[in-house]
Amino acid sequence: MERNGSLVRAARPEDLPRLVELIHEHVAYEKAAPRAAGLAERLGPQLFAPDARLWALIAEDAEGTAVGYAACSAEYSFWDARHYLHMDCLYLAEGARGQGLGQDLVRAVAELAREVGAEQVQWQTPDWNEGAIRFYDRLGATGLPKRRYSLPVDVSRA
Repeated sequence: MERNGSLVRAARPEDLPRLVELIHEHVAYEKAAPRAAGLAERLGPQLFAPDARLWALIAEDAEGTAVGYAACSAEYSFWDARHYLHMDCLYLAEGARGQGLGQDLVRAVAELAREVGAEQVQWQTPDWNEGAIRFYDRLGATGLPKRRYSLPVDVSRA
């Protein structure tokens, strides 16, 4: 998807170093704990495997620099008995915001959902991120009152 010299496209293996930089920016923006070393080594094989059900879309500026990304995975809703695409992340570097790239990324995610047979895209955003909430509301998305939990699991005991 190209508009005004900018481009949204599927991530390629050579994008991995810049994608990891953007992820670290995103983590800092959301005031989350820094991620463990080796993110590229863990992410690359999952993202670029031939049968991957994980996708990253890259937003480039007019100069061809990756300035944002959306990360998605295929999920299944038992309540609806249907597949959906979970948009785990949507991030644009500070200087790339307000130029329509976020909307381009969301459109590309919706197109990806259609391509993989998912009837819906779902995501979450921190309740303090009022700019993101206004953006998603303008797109016509519906907010759902839920809280996300995380439970660490010791995989060494498996």
